[in-house]
Amino acid sequence: MQGVYYRAWTEQTALSLSLDGWVRNCRDGSVQAVFSGPAPQVDEMLRRCAEGPPDARVSDVLVTDEGGAPPSGFRVLPTD
Repeated sequence: MQGVYYRAWTEQTALSLSLDGWVRNCRDGSVQAVFSGPAPQVDEMLRRCAEGPPDARVSDVLVTDEGGAPPSGFRVLPTD
């Protein structure tokens, strides 16, 4: 869902959990993200993403294992 602060909320939440990765809006209205870090923190991030920020309406969270690791830190990327 776009226009509800989701990317900024995701960045802040991921940083608070000390995760690496990125988040971006997609042209179809969905949001994509990559999270890397200890499994308990990634699991917590996924749980929080299913709820999202206050104005978000999350209908589904699809999880895939990408393998590898993103660069250190967490970034908001341009729309894909």
